[in-house]
Amino acid sequence: MKAIEDLVSLLTRLPGIGRKSALRIAYALLKSDIAFSEALAEHIRTLRATIHFCAECGSYSEAELCQVCSDSSRDRRIVCVVEQPQDVITIEASKEYRGLYHVLGGLLSPLEGIGPDRLSIAKLRQRIQNSLSATPIQEVILATNPTIEGDTTALYLKKLLETDPVRVTRLATGIPVGGDLEYADRQTLARSFRGRSVL
Repeated sequence: MKAIEDLVSLLTRLPGIGRKSALRIAYALLKSDIAFSEALAEHIRTLRATIHFCAECGSYSEAELCQVCSDSSRDRRIVCVVEQPQDVITIEASKEYRGLYHVLGGLLSPLEGIGPDRLSIAKLRQRIQNSLSATPIQEVILATNPTIEGDTTALYLKKLLETDPVRVTRLATGIPVGGDLEYADRQTLARSFRGRSVL
């Protein structure tokens, strides 16, 4: 049936949804009450119409500035650089960080043709320069994922920001709380030793 196949084809474009999951969703929608399907469609339309990128940091927002950027109680001397807007939501849930954010919009990946010009790196440098006349940014925390692309991007940013008057730091990585040494891979152990701290 073409209608089901068209919907399945669209659903499989979403992350983490394969053909079987897409079929289950399509059949669930067919079984559900029509009001639910209409409400779901309306919420998707509303989501696309009302959520956009913050003009300052690039995170998700319903206004020109997101809740973090418009919050005067945040520490404007620290900026945490993340890959995607959802990373901001994850870090905010920890309630451990009170600074600002900067969303790159991806990671450097020469094999996929993603260079510095495709990310908001120039905007980050501009933010640092603009802050010098008000509350200077003193620290940039690189919170990219500990992957080849994440490490490459972090290294590139560290080198790029060496000439700016900021301290560049990287989130610690290593063995998770509750993890066993015997199950840790070599790279995780190496990172744990390099990132060790004084007790």
